[in-house]
Amino acid sequence: MLVERYQKMLYTVAYRFLGNPEDASDAAQEALVRAFKNLHSFRGQCSFKTWLQHIIANICRDVLRRQSRRPIISLDSMRENENCPWELPDANASSPEEVVLNIEERDYLQQLIQALSPEYRMVVIMRDLQGFTYEEIAGRLNCSAGTVKSRLSRARQALRKQLAHKRELFQPDSVYIGKGGEGR
Repeated sequence: MLVERYQKMLYTVAYRFLGNPEDASDAAQEALVRAFKNLHSFRGQCSFKTWLQHIIANICRDVLRRQSRRPIISLDSMRENENCPWELPDANASSPEEVVLNIEERDYLQQLIQALSPEYRMVVIMRDLQGFTYEEIAGRLNCSAGTVKSRLSRARQALRKQLAHKRELFQPDSVYIGKGGEGR
């Protein structure tokens, strides 16, 4: 029942942290195993989902720490078009073009999040994707709530800057109408 209910959520959080489908899958599986082994320690002070999110966040931080000590380059991560097989296209999209654009936007945002420093990436994921409060994040990261707010503000500013830059790159140029009404 744990696997059916929470596996996708755990995988999604892990993927946002780690940016690699294989690492995310391993982390999600490890989180489920840890949760099962430690069910007796769940005290109900928070929701079960929140407890699982704390577990997966801790596992991902451990993985990132290990990776920073000894960087590993995955051949899979070197592929140009890496898609997450677990995500389905937006069912509300009205055309194939919209589906492709939604996937491209999601992938681009994932790339931007992965490009953030680990401190910024963690607060963005924990606050914006997992919904933790500033105090919960501060407790998990052993820093003050003010530090969390500052990191989150800087991370969001960096993301906004990159998104604005991309929009500027893809703004259509004004159409030139020459003789005979032909556009260039």
